[in-house]
Amino acid sequence: MQDQDKVWIFDTTLRDGEQALKASLTEDDKIQLAHTISRLNVDVMEVGFPVSSPADFRSVQRIATEVKGPIICGLARSVAKDIEACGEALRNAQQSRIHTFIATSPLHLEHKLRMSLDDATAMAVKSIKLARNYTDDVEFSCEDAGRTPHWDLCRIVEQAIKAGASTINLPDTVGFVTPDEYAGMIRHLMNNVPNIDKARLSVHCHNDLGLAVANSIAAVQAGARQIECTINGIGERAGNCSLEEVAMIMKMRKDHLNVYTDIKSEEIYRASRQVAKICNMPVQPNKAIVGENAFAHSSGIHQDGVLKAQNTYEIMSPESVGVPSNQLNMTSRSGRHVIEHRLEELGYQKSDYDMDSLYESFIALADQKGTVYDYDLEAMIYFNQINDKDEKYQLEFVNSVSNSQSVASSTIGMLIDGEAKQEAATGNGPVEASFAAIERLTGMSVEMIEYNLEATGQGASSLGQVNIIAKFNGRPYHGAGIAADVVEASVRAMVRVYNLIYRAQKVSDLKQQRKAG
Repeated sequence: MQDQDKVWIFDTTLRDGEQALKASLTEDDKIQLAHTISRLNVDVMEVGFPVSSPADFRSVQRIATEVKGPIICGLARSVAKDIEACGEALRNAQQSRIHTFIATSPLHLEHKLRMSLDDATAMAVKSIKLARNYTDDVEFSCEDAGRTPHWDLCRIVEQAIKAGASTINLPDTVGFVTPDEYAGMIRHLMNNVPNIDKARLSVHCHNDLGLAVANSIAAVQAGARQIECTINGIGERAGNCSLEEVAMIMKMRKDHLNVYTDIKSEEIYRASRQVAKICNMPVQPNKAIVGENAFAHSSGIHQDGVLKAQNTYEIMSPESVGVPSNQLNMTSRSGRHVIEHRLEELGYQKSDYDMDSLYESFIALADQKGTVYDYDLEAMIYFNQINDKDEKYQLEFVNSVSNSQSVASSTIGMLIDGEAKQEAATGNGPVEASFAAIERLTGMSVEMIEYNLEATGQGASSLGQVNIIAKFNGRPYHGAGIAADVVEASVRAMVRVYNLIYRAQKVSDLKQQRKAG
């Protein structure tokens, strides 16, 4: 007996999601992501299209052998060679599913398949029966169901269930339908297919009109009990339904939807970051649930509210999706309460500073640079003793050499406390070689957290702007550099990081002196 309150999560990041990438993932990349996705406790993991290439077959086979927990699924067209390849690739899986499909819309039948609905139904039935020789868990999809007449869907779905399909997927393949239409399609099948109770209805929505998540939730409200989705919503064209969004919608609005999933939401942020990194598809800052700004507050009113009661402006806690904590962005819109709160977290008491003068300096700096960081706040407290313009490290020159035939090298010249020094180093590229030379000059090693390069302006004459976030002794530092040459811009950003580290160390020394005095 199926649990009618549970919605199964069918992750297709490694199959549909990978189709959106500029370059295919390596076998090792897929294994790493498969283990990450399995920790989310998804019910089904669709990991490839085995017949498409020997490499895809091997990766599906390896995942089926090594990854335990979710049902491991492979995709197949409704043809024998696809089904057989799936069956062989999944042979070692603890639990396996073969997912076979055929187009059902008049548009696809006429122009792509050049066959009738009856012919497509016969092919589907034959494929489902063949798949049942390999596994009892067979899923059948009506490709382009969103543009298929409802009674046509009823005919093919009834026959697919009779043939042995235990999951019926009704994809909005091109992201065309609206939530009310999609829910109406689900209800029509539930009311008019006599053996519909023998299968779980699934939905697979694309985001061409930005409705993938809304359509999936509407389908669940109409009776569907499986959502096919991807981490970060990656996928063909505008992407797929976002796993993290539907999972958290059902968790946060269980009172309204009366359904649940088995997703371990605390693993969401980690999985999102891993997918973004390995797939080279950065998450947009304002992305729901996992974006950089999802739990960030810049408005002074919002910041004050969150400090007084978190749920004033946060409907879920950052920790519930694996984000360490919310982020109060210190900008010109931040109020005194936020600055006071941040300084308290850094270990300062109100007697350590004059809020009126500090706030005046804060606003001036925030207007100048946009965001104010912890080390900026601390330096403002000791403003009379530390001059921000009196930098320990000053770049004099960068001389880098690289070509395809040899290892890159770089020589950096700097003034350190007014004394001219230079060092050379090699690396995999001129930027890495330059950073190694800076490390030798300063005698300090930093951990690179983020490196972003973007052009300011247009055309070949545009400048390169580099933003770096690096860690030293557990604290992040942000450096920015701009120059016509990318290597020079990178070096200037890193020199800025080292100057901020030096300033933070001076602040720390002054704090110790104050305590000792």
